Amino acid sequence: MLTRRNWVLRLSIVLNLVVLFYFGTHIASRNGGSDFIEELQAEGRSLALEMAEETEDSRKLRDVLSPSSPSVHTASQPQGTTSVSGGKSVRASTTVATSTERKVPSVALLPVSSALKAEPPIEHTLQELIPCNDRKRESRTAQRGDYWVLYNYVQAEYQPHCWETLTYTTHADYTFLDNLEPLLERWQGPVSLALYAPGTDFILTLNTIRYLRNCGSNLVSRFVTFHIYFPSKHLPKQIPKGNKILEEHFNCSNPPPWLNSTLAVYKSQKKLLYPVNVGRNIARESAVTYYILPSDIELYPSPGLIPDFLAMIQRQDPPLLHKNPKVFALSIFELETNMSLPANKKELVSMVKNGSAIPFHKKVCPNCHNVPKAREWLNADSSNKALQVFHIGKRTGYFVHWEPIFIGTHQDPLYDERLSWEGKSDKMTQGYTLCVLDYEFQILDNAFLVHKPGIKTLKKDPARAVLAGKTNALISKIIFPELKVLYGTRKGCAV
Repeated sequence: MLTRRNWVLRLSIVLNLVVLFYFGTHIASRNGGSDFIEELQAEGRSLALEMAEETEDSRKLRDVLSPSSPSVHTASQPQGTTSVSGGKSVRASTTVATSTERKVPSVALLPVSSALKAEPPIEHTLQELIPCNDRKRESRTAQRGDYWVLYNYVQAEYQPHCWETLTYTTHADYTFLDNLEPLLERWQGPVSLALYAPGTDFILTLNTIRYLRNCGSNLVSRFVTFHIYFPSKHLPKQIPKGNKILEEHFNCSNPPPWLNSTLAVYKSQKKLLYPVNVGRNIARESAVTYYILPSDIELYPSPGLIPDFLAMIQRQDPPLLHKNPKVFALSIFELETNMSLPANKKELVSMVKNGSAIPFHKKVCPNCHNVPKAREWLNADSSNKALQVFHIGKRTGYFVHWEPIFIGTHQDPLYDERLSWEGKSDKMTQGYTLCVLDYEFQILDNAFLVHKPGIKTLKKDPARAVLAGKTNALISKIIFPELKVLYGTRKGCAV
């Protein structure tokens, strides 16, 4: 503080000298006042000498005075002097008095406080902070391995800039589309949805899209872009153009297609596996925004997540400036059947305390979704606080098999498309890659996901257990060795 005060006073004195020299020169040029100029020059040399002495003495004075000691006592200064940090004084008022006698207009000395005024902080826009280029959605048909994909088959009306919002990217077949409207009510933003529709399931999928667009919430037509994919060996008999399917209206007096239990699902009839990661990657790659939330359609986000997250990005909180690659992980919970969805963290914590909500998959695979500092997250008082990074976790140690769901970008690793939902462990290989690349999992406070009400319990499924065994063998013998060649290894990282 003392050093800062010294420099402020020096600056004030120099500026006062400049002002006085200016007026003195002006008087001299008009009245021939050479004596006055000489007097000003003498005063200037005196002040310069005093400042030089002060510079030498200030170091010694800092060793004597403590921060709490009064360095200047203006009341005891003799009349006609100006205090300078360190107890020295200069005859600044002499020059002013002389100027007054010669009828020079009085000039107010520069106040010391003006030198302390800081520049206002520069507030960057989201467009400046988020490095991306806009891209337009285009409907196209393309092969993806053993699958045909109808990209952007039915498009949302809303076409955002890449920096102005987030996209929820997800996957499903038509039997899960009852989750779309409750998800949208809380998300209120773009959704990129990949639908698996082999064989005759394709017609039922089209009818479901018609139902949602004609009979449901207008949020569907505004925000949801549908992509459809199916195996090359199970093509639909006919595929209309995407811009034509909505010309045929769904009769809204009929129940939604997912409630018609008399219709057999083609996938089940043919005993096809659900290629979950193919759908995840289609939805992710088709999103037009920089930030994306790859998730499952039964997981509903906390309200206000999009504007709260973008506000955090615009604030540029310190964790966001870390050089490591990063994603923003969300805590996930399950609710008892028929429970209302929590509107905020306070309501969620209350439900956890009374047992109507539990951490996600607690009764199925607790290690898969055991979030670092989960107990502290629940106990932290987050009332009236903005969305922020609560803790930075790693996928190592006790959390080596954590399957985080997070807000990320298009630069993050994709999911291995050889893995199916029935075989389990479908996100484990991506988790390993993130670990090896030394990603930070910046766990968000005041944001979360809740599963569609109904707590899952572990049930024996011999057929699925066989598939899980085959998947584990595929990972350990083929995929994991590939990843070690492609990305290397890191201590503590495992599949």
